[in-house]
Amino acid sequence: MTITLKLMSQSRSLRLKGILLLMLTLLVVSLLLERDGSGTLPPPGNHLNVTRGPFVQQLLNSFQLDEIHHLVKRMSYKQLASLYVSRMTLDEEIGQLFMVQNSHSTYSTDLEQTIEQFHVGGVILYQWQMETFDQTRHDIAEMQKHATFPLLISTDEEGGTTDRLSNIYPPRPGATEISDTGDAHVATHEGAKTAHDLLALGLNADIAPDVDVAVINGPDQAWRTFGSTTQQVTTLAGAYLNAMQQAGEIACLKHFPGLGAAQVDAHFALPIITRSKEEINAVELAPYKAFIHSKNPFLHPGMIMTTDLLMPAIDPVMPAELSYTLITKVLRQQLGYDGVVLTDSLFMAGIYPTWSFPEAAVLAIKAGDDMILGASGVPELRADFKAIKQAIQHETLSKERID
Repeated sequence: MTITLKLMSQSRSLRLKGILLLMLTLLVVSLLLERDGSGTLPPPGNHLNVTRGPFVQQLLNSFQLDEIHHLVKRMSYKQLASLYVSRMTLDEEIGQLFMVQNSHSTYSTDLEQTIEQFHVGGVILYQWQMETFDQTRHDIAEMQKHATFPLLISTDEEGGTTDRLSNIYPPRPGATEISDTGDAHVATHEGAKTAHDLLALGLNADIAPDVDVAVINGPDQAWRTFGSTTQQVTTLAGAYLNAMQQAGEIACLKHFPGLGAAQVDAHFALPIITRSKEEINAVELAPYKAFIHSKNPFLHPGMIMTTDLLMPAIDPVMPAELSYTLITKVLRQQLGYDGVVLTDSLFMAGIYPTWSFPEAAVLAIKAGDDMILGASGVPELRADFKAIKQAIQHETLSKERID
């Protein structure tokens, strides 16, 4: 059975409807698999030989499955997303804008309250929260069971030095190791295998691949990039992206608009990219432009993550993920991206000393981001909700922007 990922369609809605389209696509793919009875996904290409393992059982309750199963027979993805948004309360709409972290090593009461009370759109998991196959699969199933709407469950699995699945699966090569082979078939194989391993656990989104072009040999570029030229990155990251999304995993390109010239680690300081607008357009933005405009729907990124860096040639004031110029004018309008834009964690050093998390969340939404990464726990979500509602009340943030 061939499964077409309609989430890659350039005609999909923006913002909250775009987030829901991602989740609804996953549901329909899940239902198709259930109806097919195999419980496994087809390989991305006939030339691949990817070892198959057990897949997680359905993560939704019977009511959610029945409702989606009946609706999908009568409605398009876009209509389904619009229907869901029209039925949401303001709290549900705001909640869908957050991809939260779990402050505990396993499924917790705090995370359960966060999911149930705040209707969050997603959860990100890290290596220390995924100790065994069964534990991880169980925890993710619990998350989905308590969710009002199906969750995007993600990690940032890149392989190499950023191998979040190393407690469960054997080591896998990272982008630089794949690049050293110079072989797009290796990238294809690794993208397909990573997708399979993630989906087997119930992880339906991966914040990867990294499409930064290594302009210098900086703190990230030495291990996490596919090359030092736009051709290398587009070819190898493209093969990885194509295989991953063809296998059914939502991929998220990063780190827009590009950390390839960063001399400091964005986790610890704000990188300042002192390159001209012409250089940025020709190098840093080239992979995004290539994938967004590709005729291959599996190269259209389901999500794009932006990050905290300063590009004075484009916006001398605001870090990228809080910049209306970079997110709306460049990514949306200049490059034509109409998918979901995810922030990097808003507690990183380039953001947190200047803005509190609630302040940064409001600024990110105003800039054009669709999902906020990094919030954790009931008190923090409560403060974030309060800030967003106050911004709507004071008309510094429009309700239409939330929709």
